[in-house]
Amino acid sequence: MLLQAALNGTSTTTDHPAVPESVHALARDAVACVAAGARAVHLHPRDPSGRESLEPAVVDEVVRRVREACGVPVGVTTGAWIEPSASWRVSLVQGWRAPDYASVNVSEEGWLEVARALLDAGIGVEAGVWTVEDAHALAVSGLAGDLTRVLVEVLDSPRKQAVSVVDAIHAVLDAGGVVTPRLQHGEGDATWVLLQDAVRRGLDTRVGLEDTLLLPDGTPARDNAQLVAAARALGAGG
Repeated sequence: MLLQAALNGTSTTTDHPAVPESVHALARDAVACVAAGARAVHLHPRDPSGRESLEPAVVDEVVRRVREACGVPVGVTTGAWIEPSASWRVSLVQGWRAPDYASVNVSEEGWLEVARALLDAGIGVEAGVWTVEDAHALAVSGLAGDLTRVLVEVLDSPRKQAVSVVDAIHAVLDAGGVVTPRLQHGEGDATWVLLQDAVRRGLDTRVGLEDTLLLPDGTPARDNAQLVAAARALGAGG
């Protein structure tokens, strides 16, 4: 089972002082997370002003420097909130060369075109599935067999409902014949219950300050490496 470290996401140091934003901070955190047990990294590159960026020069520089530091695969986001125009997102990712993989949210306009552009550039695709509707769309897309993994992600569900939500998503993926490896994770209150459920299912999972600022016991996490270590203690990445 793979344990991926999700270093920053849309969070900033305003949310938590240890959120890495600069390439130096990202590289430092990636090294610490690998030492704690992570075997892959997911991050959101930022330009010198601190804004999330999909620009090839920014993305490639950040990924190269982080991967050189930590020695494991490094992936990025293609989130539509960064560049709302689907056609422009396609144009930008066509210029990427460094990422090992990138996440593409099935719910976002133009996701198929973005995914195909990544594949054409030799970059792996993690398809983000948030709902049963997303799972249906992926199953009928014809793209599932070309993916690096499917991200089963519960982003806005209370802890008590999270497992039933992923149960329904997995059922649709299974019925649709999607056999691509899956990485399951949640955010906020659902983070740890879904990580433990992923361990139970024998699935890849992830953790980091992108998803939660708290340890399993509800106390504030010191940094990304402490969250990774806590996930390892629960059996993730074993």
